[in-house]
Amino acid sequence: MRVLVAGLNHKSADVEVREKLAFTGEKLEQGLSAILALPQVKEAIIISTCNRVEIYMGVEDPGEATGQVKQFISAFHSIPEKLLDKALYFHNDSPAVRHIFRVASSLDSMVVGEPQILGQVKAAFQFALEKKATGVLMNRLMKKAISVAKRVRTETKVAENAVSISFAAVELARKIFNDLGGKSVLLLGAGEMAELAARHLMNNGVREIVVANRTFERGCELAQDFNGRAVTFSAFKDEMVHSDIVICSTGAPNYVVFKQDLHNIMKERKQRPVFMIDISVPRNIDPKINGLENVYLYDVDDLQGVVDSNKNERGKEAQKAEDIITGEVDVFERWAASLQSIPTVVALRQKAQCIGEAELERLFNRVPMDEKQQGAVRQMATAIVNKLIHSPTAALKEDVEDRDLFIAIIRKLYDLS
Repeated sequence: MRVLVAGLNHKSADVEVREKLAFTGEKLEQGLSAILALPQVKEAIIISTCNRVEIYMGVEDPGEATGQVKQFISAFHSIPEKLLDKALYFHNDSPAVRHIFRVASSLDSMVVGEPQILGQVKAAFQFALEKKATGVLMNRLMKKAISVAKRVRTETKVAENAVSISFAAVELARKIFNDLGGKSVLLLGAGEMAELAARHLMNNGVREIVVANRTFERGCELAQDFNGRAVTFSAFKDEMVHSDIVICSTGAPNYVVFKQDLHNIMKERKQRPVFMIDISVPRNIDPKINGLENVYLYDVDDLQGVVDSNKNERGKEAQKAEDIITGEVDVFERWAASLQSIPTVVALRQKAQCIGEAELERLFNRVPMDEKQQGAVRQMATAIVNKLIHSPTAALKEDVEDRDLFIAIIRKLYDLS
């Protein structure tokens, strides 16, 4: 079995495409089941975030699996295959392993070094485990990816002064308002991204944080953490009249804020500027709002400019991280290659044991022996069998370039068809 990655990210597709291919809510479990039903796919994990949608798989033949997976994505999301050609990428074997390690280590993120992606990788892996969608290959790969990410964070400074998407949003707010002191903030949604944004905003002196969340209790918990207040989700439009900054991260599948809503709200605000960041994918704020006067709306793709400001320093540390990953990819590849030998090793041992048992049975039928004598002979026969198969077994397990040739020769010599 071999590793295959299929997906798209902020580099290969804009937010309009990413939100159409997102596996959110029930789609995640449905998609995972559908992928595992593909003939070539034996194991699978889906990671779906605001900046990437990727499927990590254990497959028999990457070439055939690529076509099957592309057809699946097209059918599942009702998007013509031709429209996916520019957005989708596929990696298999070593490049796939490297890609997964880079993703977990936040080297493939819009914001290099941001901490959220590792948690998202862990959550995706845990979900796949609970749905029994993984096996030996994916389990080993994901555990290795998590350990590599921790090593990168420990041994490099790639995470120092690294900005998250939430922090980038706050930086953009500072550019618009110059000073965030005294500004009021409305958080639509109380998830991790909203919480991080709130922490950054508090550090920058905002006057008040109001949380509107579909689960009111969760909104109250978050608001309490920041000495703010919570309102029911249905009341968020009333709160927007008094909010200078709106950060939206609800996870809803459609828009929750529309142009007409803002048109009415801006009248009540007497056209005082409002800054809005939509960090949801799919987007939750109608982009047509950008056409309104004194309304500044940005989505996750707009944050790239803020992110670029720290690129050079992060790039130096990222190169150290890349070197770590190169070594770890080699370690994993050696382990993965050894899996090819396991069926032959098992078959060789089983055949040797069967021959030994058959010969012992023939001997015991011809020569009378008591239980003690039979035990001694059986012990000797087992020792002979083990010594005879030791050398070919060791050769199969060696890390050599011509491992496939060794496997073929041993299967031929010992008739392991």
